[in-house]
Amino acid sequence: MNIRIPDRVIVFDYGEVISVSQSEADRAAMVSISGLDAELFWELYWHHREDLDQGLALPAEYWARIARDAGVEWGPARLQQLWAADIRSWISVKPGTIELLAALHAGGTRTALLSNAGFDFSDPFRHSPMAAYFDAMFLSAELGLIKPDPEIYRVTARELGIPLERMVFIDNKKRNVEAARALGVTGHVFTTVPELRTFLESLAS
Repeated sequence: MNIRIPDRVIVFDYGEVISVSQSEADRAAMVSISGLDAELFWELYWHHREDLDQGLALPAEYWARIARDAGVEWGPARLQQLWAADIRSWISVKPGTIELLAALHAGGTRTALLSNAGFDFSDPFRHSPMAAYFDAMFLSAELGLIKPDPEIYRVTARELGIPLERMVFIDNKKRNVEAARALGVTGHVFTTVPELRTFLESLAS
């Protein structure tokens, strides 16, 4: 069923809203490639992630920082393997969310993507089949801002040509949604696809 929400733009997060969570197999693969203890690997992976997502570090530099802090050296092949495994871990999607995007698009509802993601996700996002459902895509690295910085929501609304009050923002992280709500955005914390559908249909005309 098509979903028509006039005079609003529905802005989706990507990770764990459109994408599935990193699988145990993908997580294990990255740890294996790194040769590090799992606890140390994930501590450093997330410690440096904001700089990658904000565009302050390119992928090669991001992985080099992890290696430096772990006290190891990774050659070019291992760096490429880690990068590829990381991309793979985030590229699988929830079929139900994609179907909702298609229903919104078919109903004439404007949608956009706002993701904390590095430059290396730009082409996979923009050249994927799901790109057809979005009016615009905003990546934190390209904006030089990351959620929940209030400015990232202001920039997104300005680029979409709407006041913040006409934005509907969906994210799985409560702090990101609360930051948007504080600016007058209608926010929704994602938990499940059926629950998201119910929320969107409550806004529909």
